[in-house]
Amino acid sequence: MELNKKSISELRKLYIENSVKPTEVVQSCLHAISNKDKEIGAFLDVMSEDALRRAAELEKESPEEMPLYGIPVAVKDNICTMGYRTTCASRILEGYKPPYNATVVDRLLKAGAIIIGKTNMDEFAMGSSTENSAYQITKNPWNVDFAPGGSSGGSAAAVAAYMVPVALGSDTGGSIRQPASLCGVVGLKGTYGRVSRYGLVAFASSLDQIGPITRTVEDSAIVMSVISGQDPRDATSIPDAAGDLVTGLNMGIEGLKIAVPENFEEWDIDGVLKKILKDTIEELKGAGAIVEPARLPDMDASIACYYVLANAEASSNLARYDGVRYGFRAKSESLDEMYEMTRGEGFGDEVKRRVLLGTYVLSAGYYDAYYNKAQQVRAMICSNFETLFSRYDLIMLPTVPGPSFKLGERIGNPIEMYLSDIFTTPANIAGIPAISLPAGLTDKGLPLGMQLLAGYEGETKLLRGAAALEKIYKFNED
Repeated sequence: MELNKKSISELRKLYIENSVKPTEVVQSCLHAISNKDKEIGAFLDVMSEDALRRAAELEKESPEEMPLYGIPVAVKDNICTMGYRTTCASRILEGYKPPYNATVVDRLLKAGAIIIGKTNMDEFAMGSSTENSAYQITKNPWNVDFAPGGSSGGSAAAVAAYMVPVALGSDTGGSIRQPASLCGVVGLKGTYGRVSRYGLVAFASSLDQIGPITRTVEDSAIVMSVISGQDPRDATSIPDAAGDLVTGLNMGIEGLKIAVPENFEEWDIDGVLKKILKDTIEELKGAGAIVEPARLPDMDASIACYYVLANAEASSNLARYDGVRYGFRAKSESLDEMYEMTRGEGFGDEVKRRVLLGTYVLSAGYYDAYYNKAQQVRAMICSNFETLFSRYDLIMLPTVPGPSFKLGERIGNPIEMYLSDIFTTPANIAGIPAISLPAGLTDKGLPLGMQLLAGYEGETKLLRGAAALEKIYKFNED
């Protein structure tokens, strides 16, 4: 029995039946990591001894009251884990060990989960390929010549390669959903504020969100139910956001009104993906859903708005890394030189690019022309979504325009790399929940993802729709 390939719900059943023990499951995952991760490069740290120790302790407890009892979880390296390195895959935080856990980590542990390791990412979550890490490049388990997506590429690759059943990622403009799409797994981002950001190292505070990457929609619902809820340490967290998201999964799609882009036939997207979208529309209609074409918020405006706001916030948030308080400090002769050399040597090229762009749009001469204008566009996008969701329950569109790309293919062309987020950024700008699930394969055997969006705090409808789509696609059925 390959326990590392079992879903959360399958493992939970085995635990309750007393058929397996947590140490056996952890050993199975550690064996898979040992065999596969030299080639994939999903993990920056593996906590073997502590994971086995925790598993042994859990064997003295009952699984009945713990929804994640004995479940190994990988955590993206920008989510704080007390006493373990949290570097954001950046040299500037090399060796940094937080003195506290992120709220999501505490909630996972309380639910019985076992933290098994920290996953690779684009430095400070800035990137779409996991090639911007200071430490290693992660590869796509479906074809190691291709990128796993990013910035949560390590988390997506770890789940796709059956090294763990679940991993946490962060999503600022699609960084959970885009790698989930490229790696053929499920990626869920909730309503902004549903999951506490306390302990998530900030990139763009008004956009950042934590969410699960799993192999099934049900598993994502289980994990999201655990990590959701108001947190007094995060003023942006939503009151009464906690709740069971699993019960309504099997209600079916009948009666739901779903909007699809009215002009998707004209979009420059992968031909197989376009056919999948057409076929899915017919399948949904046959299952009793009402599917109608609708005009969505302008994608080009969304991505332009996103890259102004995200980089502006990054410029502000990353100002704290100066070599004075913690992390990397360059050798220098003066204070000014220390600031310059620390940031120059500690940050990678993509982080520097975004900090410079963000500083530019916040500068006195350009603040109104760029930053204020982007905030106005954001308000317009939010209003457009609010109008759409007064008429529809869900919106369906591709997660990304096509499959994965070869490693190195886009690293020298930032604009082309940024455009892979064109369908994911609107949900972050509006703060609404969205999920990506695997929909099929290209002729070359690379995964393609389909995305659903719901209105503010619409996770129940979102997951209900995703569970119905999962049954249509049958992607992860053995």
